[in-house]
Amino acid sequence: MSKGPAKAKRGIPSKVENFSDWYPFIVEASDLVDKRYPIKGMDVWRPYGWKTMRLIDSLTHSEMERTEHEEVNFPLLIPENLLEKENALVSRLKRARENGIDPDELRDEEEEGGFKKEVYWVKHAGENDLDIPMFLRPTSETAMYTMFPLWIRSHKDLPLKIYQMVNTFRYETKQTRSFIRVREIHFFEAHTAHADEECASRQIAEDLEIVDNLMDKLCLPIIKAKRPVWDTFPGAYYTIGIDAVMPNGRTLQVASCHHYRDQWAKAFDITYENLDAQQQHVHQTTYGMSERLLGAIVGMHGDDNGLIMPPAIAPFQIVICPMIRKNSEVDTIAESNRIAGILRAAGLRVKVDARDLHAGQKYYDWEIKGVPLRLDIGPRDMAQGTAYAALRTGGKEPLEVSNIVEICRQKLDEISEELRRRSQAHMTDVMIELPKFFEQNGTWNIDGEVEDGKIYEIAFDGTDADAEIIEKHTGLTFLGDSTEEYETEKPCHMSGKMTKRRVILAKTY
Repeated sequence: MSKGPAKAKRGIPSKVENFSDWYPFIVEASDLVDKRYPIKGMDVWRPYGWKTMRLIDSLTHSEMERTEHEEVNFPLLIPENLLEKENALVSRLKRARENGIDPDELRDEEEEGGFKKEVYWVKHAGENDLDIPMFLRPTSETAMYTMFPLWIRSHKDLPLKIYQMVNTFRYETKQTRSFIRVREIHFFEAHTAHADEECASRQIAEDLEIVDNLMDKLCLPIIKAKRPVWDTFPGAYYTIGIDAVMPNGRTLQVASCHHYRDQWAKAFDITYENLDAQQQHVHQTTYGMSERLLGAIVGMHGDDNGLIMPPAIAPFQIVICPMIRKNSEVDTIAESNRIAGILRAAGLRVKVDARDLHAGQKYYDWEIKGVPLRLDIGPRDMAQGTAYAALRTGGKEPLEVSNIVEICRQKLDEISEELRRRSQAHMTDVMIELPKFFEQNGTWNIDGEVEDGKIYEIAFDGTDADAEIIEKHTGLTFLGDSTEEYETEKPCHMSGKMTKRRVILAKTY
């Protein structure tokens, strides 16, 4: 890819050489967000960025409808006493996990946990102090599970499967980065309640199927890994993290699934009458995603010319640029609008750029925004019955206007496949086996170098202490057990014990 004077004039940093500068430049230059709002970590969504996010949401809505989830919308404010209830539960589960005992054997204790240190507080209403302070939701377990006992009475009410798309708020103290680390988060969360653990486990399997469907549309390869115990949300029986791979080899968690068993149900007294007319606690799951998905799309698919939008979520899948010639007897704008009408009628998202600008400026504008397919319409094209197509992934050719819908659909499919191919090639390139560890005179050493920008996998069936040794020596983080284990047993990286467990390690955002 050229990095000559033309690139320098554009002022776009090199993605390969300086991703940390390229990313924030692109999210603003492409009109996704404006970061100049006077609260750190709270960006303003520009129309182009919001349309993209809403198209991602629409894919999620479709999956929720397919799997018979129902949409709800809970209040933004949550009273303080509910947070205290969550903190008590989370701290008890954390202590039980640390001591290796049944959580039911422990009492709730006054201990800060959960989101208490991250929430935004509301303590006044006008000039009046609130009797019970409230906070802006960081997520919605406490709010929803207060209502579940009112909605669930009998086994006939199960499964309960609800979801919402809302903004959540967390006081992020680290360096903020658009979509990746913000204080106001566009958030999707699904919460379910089931008759027993087996039913809840089937829900987790369904959630992972939903993830696969969404990521295929977004052309993103992902890592699905069951988080290690020390990185599992204390309120969960287990957590499966879904991580996208960024260009610099770091991973970005874009979604997660939690299996709660009946732990939250016991804390919030969520029971139902089973077939034997006995009261039984439900088992629960959650599945959450955030605007980080858009950050992964920007990072994974963009290049030194700007974004490359997957056709499924591109605000404009096709932009038509009429070649405007002064004193021309041929009306290229009218022809462009005619073709756009045909494409729109077929369900495609189309924009006609009839601005009185130099063609090169139009090309730059739509290239940096990542529009998948551009059609140029000039007098010569009209005479030949064609439109000249430029694919954002590369390649130019004339297309027959007489069959424009079918051909454009084909080209958009080709662009999607090319994005999948590129991102999968990147995943394959960065994922390698970790060099072996060996112990010498009571000291652990690694037989090789840990390369920057790589993701590592190992066969692992060791202890937490073994994992700590690996993390300290490598600077990598255990993402956990891949949901795709080895086909045949391999010796554990540390103990030599044979195992099929495939553990993934990476540097993370």
